[in-house]
Amino acid sequence: MKIFAQISWLFATILIFVSLALMILIYPIVPRPYARKITSWLLRLSLFYSLDVQGEEDPEAQIFLVNHQSDLDIGIMETLTSKDLAWVAKKELFDVPFFGLALKLPQDIAVERESKTALIKLLRAAKDRLEKGRVITMFPEGTRSTTGKMLPFKAGAKVIADKYKLRVQPIVLMQTSKYYNIKKFYYKPGRIKVIYMDSFIADKESESWLSDLRIKMQGVYDDELANNPSHR
Repeated sequence: MKIFAQISWLFATILIFVSLALMILIYPIVPRPYARKITSWLLRLSLFYSLDVQGEEDPEAQIFLVNHQSDLDIGIMETLTSKDLAWVAKKELFDVPFFGLALKLPQDIAVERESKTALIKLLRAAKDRLEKGRVITMFPEGTRSTTGKMLPFKAGAKVIADKYKLRVQPIVLMQTSKYYNIKKFYYKPGRIKVIYMDSFIADKESESWLSDLRIKMQGVYDDELANNPSHR
């Protein structure tokens, strides 16, 4: 079974790279956001995973905050919503050959090391994307966590949401690393649960709303894990 999972991982990883290459190729001729959504759907169908959705997307949401476990997470979100997502990612990723182009072409947002100049750039970029009707989408942990425990949330999400008084919708992805784990060279198809939490307006007067949100998202994750044996 382990060998089969590793072969499946190799197949899945090749498909991920092929989908990125296809997105880059068709981007000049397919309007945003369809290039990324088309290739995300092709990847989802090719990898034979499906989604079980709990709750509803807020049509007025301006920023999605999503926990991050797996390289599947971006594709999951792109097939989950019809909205034009503006992903926020570390600047270093934009400099990676090939992968960086897949971020630059859709005009995603690069986050640099914390400084006044970097903060101004981040806010300007976020404002530009919001004015274009896009939804800012972030993994507030800043990197993958495959332990089931969410990492501390980075301040960037709060800075953007507070500045523009955005409607925030948290989204919990259940155990996506159980299906695709790049460190363990493991992949298996399955049904992935996605939980939409209630949206709210960011309140800059509350200094702890982001850290409080992490606790709430972790609670939703833990409750689902405890009450649904299929996740174990």
